[in-house]
Amino acid sequence: MVFELKGKRVFVAGHRGMVGSAVVRRLAREECAVLTAARQELDLKDQSAVRKWMADEKPHVVVLAAAKVGGILANDTYPADFLYDNLMIESNVIEAAFRQNVEKLLFLGSSCIYPKLAPQPIPEDALLTGPLEPTNEWYAIAKIAGIKLCQAYRRQHGVDYISAMPTNLYGPGDNYNLKSSHVIPALIRKAHEAKLGGADFMEIWGSGAPMREFLHADDCADALIHLLKVYSGDDHVNVGSGEDMTIETLAHLIMDVVGFEGELVKDLSKPDGTPRKLMQADRLRELGWAPKIGLRKGLEDAYRWFVDHNAQMNA
Repeated sequence: MVFELKGKRVFVAGHRGMVGSAVVRRLAREECAVLTAARQELDLKDQSAVRKWMADEKPHVVVLAAAKVGGILANDTYPADFLYDNLMIESNVIEAAFRQNVEKLLFLGSSCIYPKLAPQPIPEDALLTGPLEPTNEWYAIAKIAGIKLCQAYRRQHGVDYISAMPTNLYGPGDNYNLKSSHVIPALIRKAHEAKLGGADFMEIWGSGAPMREFLHADDCADALIHLLKVYSGDDHVNVGSGEDMTIETLAHLIMDVVGFEGELVKDLSKPDGTPRKLMQADRLRELGWAPKIGLRKGLEDAYRWFVDHNAQMNA
């Protein structure tokens, strides 16, 4: 049976983030009331504040896209923040949703929940079968706890809480701060600044050999709405494109999109991270969803957004 969103009050936690804002855009087509709360009006780490907000607003559906996120450098520098903040956010929102009899909740994880040396493509049942990638294990552990919390509430209370694991996402609203960004926004900014500065080369971390999968945020949002409507299961669902490429290939593609014609230089003193991270997308495909935005078109979209918003960003 299809879960109907029309006429429902849908709370998007984390609506100002890249994924949350994409979900808000996608929900505009569903004839539902979208509820949001800015950080200054609701601290999701504050249990009593979250309980009160939920009691006042009474959402029917919750999309839990709020999280403290960042790349390898940020995870390695602030492990306590990544573990504590994410544990508090997900615990408070899920518990408050239960108290208010929310009809459906969707928790968003991350592909970093899987073991560093998981089989490729990574099936959902690879979870907890081996050691995590050390550079982001704190964030991964928090996200695994969120999956298990949804499963625990399902099993103990019979509620319809589901989890989705997006792959590496990019698009409008991404974080372009080089101290905390992920690979695509970091490379876009590096290529753009190299072009403007007339540089002879652009540098990437590591060997460029690791392989990664990418999905546009608007494709991800479309998949999440699809899951809200058609999926009600205990197991989490991978949300990905089903295709990957090396970081070196990605860097050359981004250089081409940006129009930077210099050389690509590899800083071998920096870590590579997980060798490969491609998620198996069979479960999502069987549920009737496939991506629509190709990587080059998506990168062009992301670069346009970056150029339009560059002046507003932090150095």
